[in-house]
Amino acid sequence: MGRFDNKVVIVTGAAQGIGKTALEKFAAEGALAVAWDVNQEKGLELKKEFSAKFYKIEFQSVNVTDFQSVEAAAKAIYEKYGRIDVLVNNAGITRDATLLKMTAEQWQQVIDVNLTGAFNTTKAIAPLMVEKKFGRIINTSSVVGIYGNFGQTNYVATKSGIVGLTKVWARELGRKGITVNAVAPGFIATEMVKTVPEKILSAIVEKTPVGRLGNPEDIASAYCYLASDEASFINGATLSVDGGFIG
Repeated sequence: MGRFDNKVVIVTGAAQGIGKTALEKFAAEGALAVAWDVNQEKGLELKKEFSAKFYKIEFQSVNVTDFQSVEAAAKAIYEKYGRIDVLVNNAGITRDATLLKMTAEQWQQVIDVNLTGAFNTTKAIAPLMVEKKFGRIINTSSVVGIYGNFGQTNYVATKSGIVGLTKVWARELGRKGITVNAVAPGFIATEMVKTVPEKILSAIVEKTPVGRLGNPEDIASAYCYLASDEASFINGATLSVDGGFIG
């Protein structure tokens, strides 16, 4: 028996990185794993890979910045399976630049995906969870949403905003059987972080008491914990998974 047997779990930004690792962990523990991603090619590759492992998997090409796209995908899953138990708002992008060099387009792109995207998915799915009087919503913040980071005005604004959204939704949805929590990853060894210069990565590791970058599995485990029955009394929390990073 798995922790998520017969549960329907949607993970956004699931075609690669942390999202893919998390979706596989849910699937391995019995969930019907639903991958939402704007990259259809990678999404179909993921479906093929998961199917070969006999995981229960659905892929939907979804642009989280488009509410109509999100709503249609959510309704299709709900009509097919009769439930959506877990939503992980994992999708995110960076468009780094200092304030003096950041363009309005760079600002808006990150706001649209990271913040409005989380609003859109939760707005579409929360009513379906309310119908069943059960749900787990996990939002992805970041260590930089807590400490700030040079050259990331847009990204930090979204990740700080996610903490605020989490607190509000926890209050609004808690009495309806839905918990809402956030995970704030530290610096994780993904493709996004690998573009950071080695010198800066070394400095980050020095500020991390456990002495390493995080792995996608570290974040996937946190998502699964907050989605599990063991975390049923945790609501409105932001769980830092950062190795004790000293900002």
